[in-house]
Amino acid sequence: MAIRAVRPLLTFALPTFALAAALAVPAIGAGQPKLPGLPGTGAAASPSPSATEPAEAPDSPRASVRSFLALTGKGRYAEAARYLVLDASDRDRGPELASHLRAVLDRRLDLDLDAVSPLPEGNRDDALPPGTESLGAVADARGAKSPVYLVRERDEAGAFWGFSRGTVARVDAWYDGLEDRWIRDSLPQPLLRHGPRGLLVWQWLALPVLTLVALVIGRLLGAITGSILGRLVRRTPTQWDDRLLERTAPVLTFFWAIVAAAALLPRLALLPEAQGFVRSLLGGASTLTVFWALWRSVDVVFQMLVESPPVADNPSARSLLSVSGHLVKALLAVGGVVATIAAFGYPVATVLAGLGIGGIAVAFGAQKTLENLFGSVALAIDQPFRVGDVVKVEDFTGTVERIGMRSTQIRTPDRTLITIPNGRLSEMRLETFAARDRIRFAATVGLVSETTEEQMRQVVDGIERMLRAHPKVWPETVVAKFLGLGASSLDVEVLCWFQTESFDEFRELRQEALLGILRAVRGAGTDLAFSTHTVKVLGPDPRDAS
Repeated sequence: MAIRAVRPLLTFALPTFALAAALAVPAIGAGQPKLPGLPGTGAAASPSPSATEPAEAPDSPRASVRSFLALTGKGRYAEAARYLVLDASDRDRGPELASHLRAVLDRRLDLDLDAVSPLPEGNRDDALPPGTESLGAVADARGAKSPVYLVRERDEAGAFWGFSRGTVARVDAWYDGLEDRWIRDSLPQPLLRHGPRGLLVWQWLALPVLTLVALVIGRLLGAITGSILGRLVRRTPTQWDDRLLERTAPVLTFFWAIVAAAALLPRLALLPEAQGFVRSLLGGASTLTVFWALWRSVDVVFQMLVESPPVADNPSARSLLSVSGHLVKALLAVGGVVATIAAFGYPVATVLAGLGIGGIAVAFGAQKTLENLFGSVALAIDQPFRVGDVVKVEDFTGTVERIGMRSTQIRTPDRTLITIPNGRLSEMRLETFAARDRIRFAATVGLVSETTEEQMRQVVDGIERMLRAHPKVWPETVVAKFLGLGASSLDVEVLCWFQTESFDEFRELRQEALLGILRAVRGAGTDLAFSTHTVKVLGPDPRDAS
């Protein structure tokens, strides 16, 4: 029972986790998380020197800030305290202040590391005293902004730039105004380290829990919404709304799960970059939900069209609608993927250009697939056969069981299943027995050689009268004529058409005709001939030996 209860949740949770993992994988091992407006803080994100910008000096403001961010991102706050200019009374609090300062910078400072000077002496054109560099301003809990300064320092390891005493003195006040201070003060330091995509370790651990909670809420709200809508649609005289609600019930659950996740998201106190990443996930999931609902609605719409009076009695229209439904669903799937990628923030123009290049590859690599797809369209338009028809294809005969987008399956009389690609099938010689309006009956009746002319005329006239009197015989052509002199019989040709499309009924009619032929032959006083052979033995006459 527990597995059954969890299975619907897993149905929606697994795609969500897979999507999040796919987006997070490129960020793993890419260095430290970014601050708002910061292209990258790890070594891998260092801008390459250009002709207009000097190389980054190891004792420059940019290098010092980069080192501070890298160390605090790994939880090495004691080493990061080197970049704080501390009073003697605050030296014991160096690691704590480094941790608090990193939290303040993450939350309150829109830092662009590329704008920080890469020169050892700092920016000489900023109207600040020599040896001073500004990183911006941080607002406290009351909204008052205070500048963040770096000053040039030196210790036993060499020259570096550190956060000024005035900046360090304001760290506690800035930190007290953070919204997530209670979380940071409650969790152990290892959980406060930065992970991929700008999320802290504890936030990565909390995301699956939030997802499961959102799915449970979505399940409950989906059931309530489905129940309310079910009562409304049951009052309508039409059936399409009932089918539509049944098909889109999982989509309702997923939609409410996304709404619940968006409502619970502020509880994670995400950093701005991480907030944007998770919001993009929810936006992509919302876009995917819309196309999923449309994709599941296609079956209902086309089923309505198939059951409509103009189409219900038109097999060609039904088959064409079936193929059209598959094509519409394929287009919705492609559109959903492109729209979802766009919702994640990726440039759609690049994706479409990639699809164009991919189309060339498809033209070569998926030639057979496209050939079969166009073959299915050709079969739907020409309608050479339908499901359930008995057909003869080249050298075998069978009943059509399924006409798919890629291939058609035919069941042979031996109960084997033959699958033929539609591209090949559209070029083969097809003979459809279901398309005939009448079935031909042909037989050659052999009479004994002792049959007289009078008896032959009686047989021929009796067979013709019997066939013309039958209500199912097509009256335009009825043949019963003396055909010729056979090797051991006198042959009579019998030919007519029975007005039926069912081969089972034809078997009954053929039996009646054959019995009528027997009656006509016996009534004329003659009989059917059997194949005879005359054997001539050559050699001496046995009587000569005596």
